Amino acid sequence: MSEPPHESESDGWKAVVHEFVDARLGLIKLEAREAGREAARRTAIAVVIAGAALAAWALTLAGVIGWIARSAGWPWFFVALGAAVLHLLIAGIGALLLRQGSALFPLTRSELSKDREWLQTLKNEKSGN
Repeated sequence: MSEPPHESESDGWKAVVHEFVDARLGLIKLEAREAGREAARRTAIAVVIAGAALAAWALTLAGVIGWIARSAGWPWFFVALGAAVLHLLIAGIGALLLRQGSALFPLTRSELSKDREWLQTLKNEKSGN
């Protein structure tokens, strides 16, 4: 009887590299789904901010500016400038809310950092021998 063919060393490395790449791609796929959910959440917040800003502008510009200008005896354009400042403050708060959030792909970044360190260790060991 003949012995079964042995796996060559290069075939073993190919299998290891294939498993390694598959594991990383699986991790990226999982985190890409999470990133999609985060992007959808941020988009929803942006739409709410834009809708609120537009509604606030439309409703207050016509009514409140005229009312305040008449009751205070101020020129309407000064009141309009005050309303503009208020709306800029609201938009700034909304922009700050959009900037808050978790970093995307934290597990993949961590694993790739570990991989880089491991490869650097292998390189240093090889050059040291």
